[in-house]
Amino acid sequence: MIEPSSGDATPQAAGPQAEVEAALAREILLIQHCGACARYSFPPRRRCPHCGADALSLVPASGRGYVHATTVIARRAEQGGDYNLVLVELEEGFRLMSRVEDLPPQAVTIGMPVRAAFRGKPPGSLLVFLPEVRA
Repeated sequence: MIEPSSGDATPQAAGPQAEVEAALAREILLIQHCGACARYSFPPRRRCPHCGADALSLVPASGRGYVHATTVIARRAEQGGDYNLVLVELEEGFRLMSRVEDLPPQAVTIGMPVRAAFRGKPPGSLLVFLPEVRA
């Protein structure tokens, strides 16, 4: 359970989602692992979506995956220019939406290996992906 920060009169939300959000603020991507069926799940929940057990624990994700789908969002240069939107499948078997950075948006391709990274300063860092060369 997440304890309220000192001086904060508003209690923090409890549960797995709150723990994942607190970890993201520290630039750590956590996912759930089921002790009963040994499968991973995301987003966080109270019961395993695969077997229904409540034996879920939070573990760090590998952060490695590949681009499952991608599109380019066109914007005017004065609005920041084009950017990509991707669906990344992580090694643990779940997908999440983000973007790939350090490449022109049109250079991002389906099947491209990527790794998670955080951009910006915590709290409020943004989870993005970077291209990864694998041997």
